[in-house]
Amino acid sequence: MDFSLTDEQRMLADTLERLIADRVAPEQRRALLEAPAGERSALWQTFAELGLLHMPFAEQVGGLGGDGTDLMLIMQALGRGLVPEAYLAGLVLPGDLLARLGDAGQRKRWLAPLLEGEHQLALAWQEGDARYDAHGIATTACREGDGWRLDGDKQLVLNAASAIALLVTARLDDGRLGLFVVPADAAGLSRRDYRTIDDQSASNLALEAVSLSADACLSADAANALDATLALGRAALCAEAVGTMEVACEQTLDYLKERQQFGTPLSRFQSLQHRMVDMHLHLEQARSMAILAATSLDRPAAERDYRLAAAKAYCGEAARFVAEQAIQLHGGMGMTDECHVSHYAKHLVMFDHYLGDCDHHLEHVSDQLETAA
Repeated sequence: MDFSLTDEQRMLADTLERLIADRVAPEQRRALLEAPAGERSALWQTFAELGLLHMPFAEQVGGLGGDGTDLMLIMQALGRGLVPEAYLAGLVLPGDLLARLGDAGQRKRWLAPLLEGEHQLALAWQEGDARYDAHGIATTACREGDGWRLDGDKQLVLNAASAIALLVTARLDDGRLGLFVVPADAAGLSRRDYRTIDDQSASNLALEAVSLSADACLSADAANALDATLALGRAALCAEAVGTMEVACEQTLDYLKERQQFGTPLSRFQSLQHRMVDMHLHLEQARSMAILAATSLDRPAAERDYRLAAAKAYCGEAARFVAEQAIQLHGGMGMTDECHVSHYAKHLVMFDHYLGDCDHHLEHVSDQLETAA
């Protein structure tokens, strides 16, 4: 199989690398993190002007028709720069569901301004008792006159504080999985905001008798679309993790070359050379799995989910290994905020928990292998 990039894809990667190097230095990243929630940053507007917000979506819904490889390149660049913008949580995941399930009016209302950078959305699918099972939810949606009533709780909703509306999954009376657009200021919706350990904005939601109009329902049978969107998200996360691991390896190697012990650079010690080799082995194997994930999105659902589970499980293991080695090889200073590699390490540790951790995905792979045996 030919994994070489096209001229357009190389241009995309180069453009992103230059942009992020210029606009997301450590001090600039801190300013982005401290900006008020909901305020559009100049960087997000630049993303819109460059077409990066349109890239992952089909031309039929106003996008540029990018494929899994294009998204992989974007997410890898964002991972390298540790860019705090909610490209995945605020654009790709909710936008993909809108593109799959929304009618013309819903796309015009919610998707079109999303691609123009005018607002952001968030996807609320995870619940405490269901852990990573997107279908095992307790939030309910009941008919109320011509509209709907939602009740339940959602956890770890990334980007909810900056979203103008939330896409919420709920169980219908007939057992099907519905998807609803809930305005951020809807009566009965309360939110508790917090930061994850890697500085991402997250919220827990409580929905108590939230009344919605009939057109707030994107779909009364959203299970398959949700699975496809979460698969896309896992592929994107794998690519982002690869970019983050690249920089963690580079910064660790630079440190070993500069730091001296007994008058000799640490990079000359054979035991530390072996540990750097192990870090790069994990990185390159994760890169291969990220490519597998990006090129498997159009496969039949069962095969797609098997491949994505394998990729996410391995990349999660590799991310944690690289994070731990980077911290240990930097010594005590690797735990401080002033040492930039610590932020990369925290992001890599959290990566394993987004959209399913290693144990969850290994269990899926194991079940598939047993079924096939």
